[in-house]
Formats: sequence, C-alpha cells, structure tokens
Amino acid sequence: MASALLLGVLCVQRFPALPPLALAIAMLITGTVLWARGGALRPVGAFVLGLGLAGLHGASSLALRLPESLAGRELQIEGQVLGLPLRAPDSTRFEFRVTAGEGEARVLMGRKLRLGWYTQPPVPAPQVEPGSTWRFRVKLRPPRGLVNPGGFDFERRALEQRLAATGQVLDPPDHAAHSASAGLDALRGRLSAKIHAALAPDRARFVAALALGDTRSLSDHDWTVLRANGLTHLIAISGFHVGLVAGFGALLAQLAYRLLPSLGRRWPRPQGCAAAALMLAAAYTALAGFALPTVRTLLMIAAIAIARLARRPQGLSESLAFALLGVLLIDPLAVLAPGFWLSFLGVAWLVWCLPPDPRAGVMRPFLHAQGVAMIGLLPLTVWFFSQASLPGPLVNLVGIPWISLVVVPLCLLGIAVSPLSDAGASLLWQGAGETMQWLWWLLEEVAAWPAALVWLPEPSLWAVVLALAGAFWLLLPRGVPGKALALLLWLPLLYPRPDVPAEGDVDLLMLDVGQGLSLLVQTRHHSLLYDAGPAIPRGLDLGEAVVVPALRARGLSRLDRLLLSHGDNDHAGGADAVAAAFAPDQVLAAPGWARPGMRACEAGQQWQWDGVHFTVLHPPRYFPYQRNDSSCVLRIDAGGGSVLLAGDIGRHVEARLARLPASQVRADVLLVPHHGSDTSSSLGFLAAVRPSLGLLAVGHDNRFGLPKARVLDRYARYGVSLHDSAGSGAISVRLSAAGRPRVQGLRQAQPRYWRHAGEGGSGYAIAGPEPDR
Repeated sequence: MASALLLGVLCVQRFPALPPLALAIAMLITGTVLWARGGALRPVGAFVLGLGLAGLHGASSLALRLPESLAGRELQIEGQVLGLPLRAPDSTRFEFRVTAGEGEARVLMGRKLRLGWYTQPPVPAPQVEPGSTWRFRVKLRPPRGLVNPGGFDFERRALEQRLAATGQVLDPPDHAAHSASAGLDALRGRLSAKIHAALAPDRARFVAALALGDTRSLSDHDWTVLRANGLTHLIAISGFHVGLVAGFGALLAQLAYRLLPSLGRRWPRPQGCAAAALMLAAAYTALAGFALPTVRTLLMIAAIAIARLARRPQGLSESLAFALLGVLLIDPLAVLAPGFWLSFLGVAWLVWCLPPDPRAGVMRPFLHAQGVAMIGLLPLTVWFFSQASLPGPLVNLVGIPWISLVVVPLCLLGIAVSPLSDAGASLLWQGAGETMQWLWWLLEEVAAWPAALVWLPEPSLWAVVLALAGAFWLLLPRGVPGKALALLLWLPLLYPRPDVPAEGDVDLLMLDVGQGLSLLVQTRHHSLLYDAGPAIPRGLDLGEAVVVPALRARGLSRLDRLLLSHGDNDHAGGADAVAAAFAPDQVLAAPGWARPGMRACEAGQQWQWDGVHFTVLHPPRYFPYQRNDSSCVLRIDAGGGSVLLAGDIGRHVEARLARLPASQVRADVLLVPHHGSDTSSSLGFLAAVRPSLGLLAVGHDNRFGLPKARVLDRYARYGVSLHDSAGSGAISVRLSAAGRPRVQGLRQAQPRYWRHAGEGGSGYAIAGPEPDR
C-alpha cells in the first residue's frame, strides 16, 4: 500500500502540468473508496489516491504564489519573522509570515515570503530579531529560478516549502515599525546568542548548528570540508539526530520503569516508552525550528509510536511502511526533497540487509551498516548532488559515533542546563566545541586530499535505476552467484558515455545565468568557455553556483580555454570561481583589462580543434579598452555551419565588422550583442551576418528592460529565430554537417508543473520568411 501510494505521488511530479482540480478531487475520492473497500483493488486505490493527493497539494502550493499583477509593485505588509535571520555587514535576509496587508496586499495574508533588507555602508544591516513582528513596504516577485544542467531548482524548492514570493524591504531600518520578539524562534535566537557569547567563533559555529540547527556561522570552506568527508548529514540538526534523541527518550523511559516498577500498572511499558520517544523527538524538532528534514523524521517516529500506542503489532518493515504512509498522506510534496529519499531508502536498506541479531554485538552491525549505506545510497547521492566522497565511508566510522554520542549530547545538556546555570551551560558547550574541534582537525586533513570529492556527470534516470538494481544484487545474501556481474549495472552511472560532437562538429551550451552571459563551446576533445556569468553584489556568485555545476554535469574536469569577452561583472564576475574549479590551460581577455596570467585577445588570433576553426575578429591591436566595445568577438567555423559570439559590442564596432568580407562575418548562429540592447544589433550588422538562429542571454524581468522591442523588430525583419535564456533556461545547440542546427531549451526539454513555462523555445515569437540573401 505504501509503495502504491508513493508511485502515484511520484507520477504527478513528472507531469508538465497538473490535472484539473475536478479530476484531482475525483481521483482522491475514488482512491479513498477503493482503499476502504479492501480486496484486490486496494493497491489501485492507493495509487489513484496518490495521484489525487499530490495533484491537490501541488495546486494548493502553486495557488499561494504571488499574483503576477502584484509583481514589482510597492506593497505595505505586516507580519512575523520566521526562523533565524541571516545577517551580513550590509544586508539581512529572512523569511516572513504575512499577517496583514493594505489594499491589494491583503491577498498575501498567511503566506510565507523570503525577504532581503539592504543598506548602504556605513549604515549597518538592520537588526531583525527572530520572532519579531514588523510593518514595512516591500517589492515582491513570484519565485523564479534558473534552469541549468546540474543546477539547483529553486522553483521546486519554493513549491516544496510553500514559498509565495521573494523580494526586498524598501523602508530604511529606522522607519519600519516593529515589536519585540516572541515565540519559539525568539527562544532559538536567544539560545544561539548565548552559545556565541560563551565560545570562540571557531567553536560556537558547530555547537549552534548541532544544538539549534543554526548554520549561519558556517563558511563555504566548512561546507566544502564536510562534503569532502561525506558528513553534511550530521551537521545542523538532522533527521538522524532526531531519531537519536527519540532513542534517548525511550531509554530514559525504560530507566524510569526499572526504578519505579509501579508505573507498569498504570501504563504499559511499550506504550510509555513510545510516548517518551515521541515527546522528546517533538521537542528537539521544535528546537530545530521545524526544519523539513526533522519534521519528516518526526512524522516517521510519530507513525511508529502511534502504532505502538494503539497496540498494533509491527515488524521493522511494517513500521517503515506505516511511517511512509503517514508522511505521504500529510505532505506528499516531501518526495521533492533529497532528504526524503535518503532517509527512507537508507532505513529500508538497513531493515532488509541487517535484521536484528542479539548475538551480533555493537561494532559488527555498525560496520555492516556503513557498507550497506555506502552501496545502497551512492546512486541517489550521484542523482541529487553529482558527487561522491571517497573517504566518506571510513570517515563516517569515526564521525557518526563521535558527533552523535559525544558532541550532540554535550550540546543538548548545555541547552537543558542553561535555564538553571549559565556557567554550567557554558562549560558543557565548551566541551562540545573542543571535542568537535578535535574531529575537525582530522576532517580538514582528509579534505585536503585532492581526490577526496569526486564529481560525476549528471546521470539519467535509467542509469540511477540500473545502479539501484546493481546495489540490490550486491546486497543479496552471501552465496548468491554472479555478484561480480552486478558491477556492470553501475557503469552507466559511474562511467557514462559522453554525448560529445563528432569530428568537425561543435556543441554550444548557453547557460541561464540571469542578466549575464556564460556559453560553453565543445568540440570532440576540447572545450572553451566564453564568459563566466555574474557575481551578484550581496548575492550569489553565479560562476560558482551555476557555471561550475553545469560544466561538471556535462562531465568536464578541465577547460582548454576560458575567454572573457570584457571586464564587466555580468560577463567576468564568476571567472575566479570557474578558474579555481577547472584550471583552464589558457585565459584570454580583452586587452587593457586582462589581468596578470591572462593573454589579450586580438583580431587575427586563430586555432583549430578537432576540425573546428576558431578566429578572433575583434578588437584589433592597439584598440583602447572601452568596456563593451572592447568585447572579444569570436567566430567558430564547423562542418555544419558557423557561429559568431559578439559579446556586448555596440553599433560602431558592428559597423567595422560589417565591412569585413562576407566569408568572415556571415554566420548561421549569432549570440545577440549586448543582450538585445538598442545600442547594438544594427540593421547593417544583421544584413552582413544574416543569421538564421539568434541566442539571447537575458534575465527574466530584468531592470534594463532588455531585449528592446525595436531590436526584436529588426530580427523579425530578417526572419531570425530567437531563443532566450529567460524563457528557455539553458539552451543547447549542435552544429553538425548532417543538417541544420539543432536547438533545445531545458525548460522545454524537462517541463515540470512547478516551473514557469517557457515560450516554446522562442521567447519572442519571431518567425517569418527569410529575405533573399
């Protein structure tokens, strides 16, 4: 029944659009009736119920999103700060539950927002306390993310977390009315402040994370070390720790029954232990701010505890199935989170492979559990994160017992003692910080090994399914023949066949980096990256957050060449992150801006890779650096056609290029200059290039209003098919001698109901007869 319900919920998550509301309600009712009637159709009922339930929850979450009519407008709202705000020198970011609004903003009541509040130095960032209530003006947008290979799907996360909008506060900090903090988040904030006051920063960051789920002080370096050691699941309050606390609760109840035997006459011991485990797990989940991984674990524990309280006999597999039913019936969108799969599948592997054996002792099951988890969860780890920690299984042998049985209990004892004695709490937290620091020294040494973290190409669903089948085969009981053959099922996951162009062909991948540019050029054995995306002030470095994961998802471990068209942030902001990850053999950059270690690009430079010819057309030697007009213009000639990458050049440079011989300037594919600005894409230039396909790197609803309507009219005049990253996500193009260029947008290739729909590949409906050439 649990499997059938899960299958129904999963089917909906692959839909490009949700079923109509009436159909979802009909499926919900039909599934419930079939389930209740029993018999052979019960699993069918569970499957249909899963379809209807997931459809209704998905529609409900989408309905919470900000109406498009309110996007970008000033709104006056009032509400309460959720969770622990993240404070930087010039900004504070936090989640906010709206309780009241003026005018049209009343539609937001009860919805959750993610806000940023920014200041200009020397004005400090606003002091936003957890649990405080505020009244201020905001400007909001519906949740919208970037869609790239190997990239983070923010729109899916917004659906899962029921996030209505993102935006920023417009009021100065001293003009916004607010009241004092209250509630559970305020308590968490005060405890976090106590921990940071009692310990040095290098100790406090881990104690706050393990005691309260407060990871605000963890740096990028800390997360890198944890990933390399395979220990991210143990930092912050994880589902594992909630289960551990529930176990402590059951042990305390067992102790109480032994010390006070008369308790057994009032309440049977199994029921008392289950209630104690559930109560402590709920308290610990509250201490974590009801983070989703902890809530899922709490639901699992609650399902098992309720069955025990109802005196329903259950084995381990029945308990797991009952917990799965409970989670799916309460929140079917939980299947969108990696933690859901890692939790349930991890427990399922352990239940199947390691049945209880009182004679086994402690160490033997623990060692076997590590082996089972490594083999059983590796396919999912690669599917969700495209990475694997080679020393992770060995490090976990030390890290799991040390953190869970030494550091976490000291953290929690400090929390318990803090209302009674600040000195006692401080002493316990210092012990936790010191013991964690001993382990951290080992973790940093392991992470320094270059091969500690292995990145793998983005796998297909079938590769993951085959690898899971291989894991099942490997974990069958000893004596089952042919286990070595199971390794063959892992090959599509660990050693995928790369989809590289043939000799003389070329692939283009224009990434979705918002209002910026990064475009990958691949031949059969070589790769070039043209620009590296922006590093947004007070925000993400998209070179690190988008470009690097996308190149790794394509199976790249190095770059032959990085070409930075010019020095503006939207083109070169992510260059440092890309260079650090891929160490390109050569970096070309605009003359006058090129930094030490870079080579200036100049007109006339040429090279050939795998039958594909590359030529730099601009700037000429001694051309002064003029930002956009100094953009390196690159021409690519392949067997299947030609490409012109024009950077941000303007009309004057376009006029110079238009005077070149037609064999040098005409191209089948044109990277639209300057993101569709009216300072570029002149008619004379388009008449000289005569492209059939235009790639437009542009951010959705960008503040510059690009592309300009008159520019789109010029492309329409020449019948150019335009494809934009805002509407299509990452865009791939293959130029092959076998035929016309093949183009595909990732939003169209992988449609999902929670994503804003693309515009069919042509974000600006430009089509028509081509003029005579």
